[in-house]
Amino acid sequence: MIHLTASPLQPLVVSTLFSVVPALLLVTGAAFVLAETFALPAGYIIQSIVVFAGLLLILLPFLPQHQPLKRFGAANNVTLSRAGIAALVAGLLGHAGLTPGLAWLLAAFAGLALILDGIDGWLARRNGLQSPFGARFDMEVDAAFILILAALVYQADKAGIWVLLSGLLRYGFVVLGYALPWLRRSLPPRRRRQTACVIQTLALALCLIPPLIPPWTTLLAAAALGFLTLSFLVDIFWLARHSKPEEETIA
Repeated sequence: MIHLTASPLQPLVVSTLFSVVPALLLVTGAAFVLAETFALPAGYIIQSIVVFAGLLLILLPFLPQHQPLKRFGAANNVTLSRAGIAALVAGLLGHAGLTPGLAWLLAAFAGLALILDGIDGWLARRNGLQSPFGARFDMEVDAAFILILAALVYQADKAGIWVLLSGLLRYGFVVLGYALPWLRRSLPPRRRRQTACVIQTLALALCLIPPLIPPWTTLLAAAALGFLTLSFLVDIFWLARHSKPEEETIA
């Protein structure tokens, strides 16, 4: 639990609030504009705000991992923007049919998110603001956005319910780690993971655009899911080979 009175953490919390509060206002304003432009129900605005706030609340307990840095930083602000994009897209979940205009907008949002995904890591390295929190923030926003896009692809009847695995693989891996502690070990950096994430996001975004319909969208989503699954399997095999005997016996 974060205590504002804890002096080592207080400057970071204040810096974070100066980033999060304007971002929340921007997401709210953007949701109002989209609702007005595309005649979306009021529930869209509420849903977008709730998703954005939920993402931030889930990540808040990990903020101390950003220490000893005292500034939220430009890189995390870029990731925060991606979280806002994910929330605006998530606001469409559960609402009836996507118009062609909305479908193209979703694809544009996904493209913008991919561009920003390449910027935040570069900014962190350039400014010396890399931290475990920043890495987790980036990863969780990626995972959430992929799950949201997968749900929209299913909602639009562009692929079967199996497409949700695109977003659930990450969470299944985390849950399995509670039963198999060796899965929670750190993995060596691999560009393959980032490539799999980019391919998955791009494929799901393309599935949503009007010109692509089944069976092409089904094949595209299946191919991307296959590559993502292979990437997870490679990591699992690596962790299994490098696990310690005592880790395998821990319940």
